[in-house]
Amino acid sequence: MSFSAAKIPATIVTGFLGAGKTTMVRHLLGNAHGRRLAVIVNEFGAEGVDGETLRSCGIEDCPEENIVELANGCLCCTVADDFLPTMRALIDRDAPPDHIVIETSGLALPKPLIKAFDWPEIRSRMTVDGVIAVIDGPAVADGRFADDLDAVEAMRAEDPSIDHDNPLQELYEDQLMAADIVVLNKTDLLEAGRLPGLREEIAEAAGRPVRMIATSEGTVDPAIVLGLDAAAEDDLAARPSHHDGEDDHEHDDFESFDLAMGEIGSPSAFAARLAHVAAAHDILRIKGFAAVAGKPMRLAVQGVGRRVNHHFDRPWAADERRETRLVVIGRAGLDRIAIAEALGS
Repeated sequence: MSFSAAKIPATIVTGFLGAGKTTMVRHLLGNAHGRRLAVIVNEFGAEGVDGETLRSCGIEDCPEENIVELANGCLCCTVADDFLPTMRALIDRDAPPDHIVIETSGLALPKPLIKAFDWPEIRSRMTVDGVIAVIDGPAVADGRFADDLDAVEAMRAEDPSIDHDNPLQELYEDQLMAADIVVLNKTDLLEAGRLPGLREEIAEAAGRPVRMIATSEGTVDPAIVLGLDAAAEDDLAARPSHHDGEDDHEHDDFESFDLAMGEIGSPSAFAARLAHVAAAHDILRIKGFAAVAGKPMRLAVQGVGRRVNHHFDRPWAADERRETRLVVIGRAGLDRIAIAEALGS
């Protein structure tokens, strides 16, 4: 792979909520093979769950100071205030990173972020090496981007070219249309024989030829997704967006809030309760950490819709408060009180 001697390459990792972006970034960090990486994580919600997950890796090629969180705001909406100062701070270091990986919020439009690399103070020193869209295969296969799945499927059966106006659908398509590579994740959870048809659907949504990688657990060889030399900031015309021509965009369709509670009992029972509450309140994403009574290890929790995964990730630090902290993300209008009561907060 080749790199420009004058510019630091940056890879933008985009994808819908819970697609597996952080898992893939963690895998990239663990297989950097001596390349100095820095990561910018754009959180949605005050609790820095994704950044904390990456910092707990203990990976030599990406020390803790190279993982930067930009919380409480979509990165594509706060380019001037947050992104540019952060990038300048990274590349002005005495030993700047060899490559920067930017993990966007699941609600972020990638194109405004790509445009930011055209700013004079950044353009001469950095380039967008590539845009990677991580897709939750089972979610897309289940039509998770449609308001009324049955009605949409009926209309599609009558007219395959129908255009349904849905903010989630537009966001999903914008991420695909900006991508150089689509990582089709969680393929181990797909029904047998579903993958070929899903590939065709994703290719159609992308609207242009794009490389696609099918994987699970975010396992992607860094040699495939890093070092693309795409210079995406010079290729904006080939990356259309539903929001082209708009000065900005709103995220009023989404909201997030944080929950704190005490120790839990059984991890499996807690995961089942999270799945039940997610289904009852149409929650898109639940993520965080839990303290399990009698256990010295911290429990990491990741929920996408009704699917909830959990594992012990590290011991609790001696000076760390043992408590359960969650971020809940969903469409606007979440019944926060009811959700908190159902979860025992």
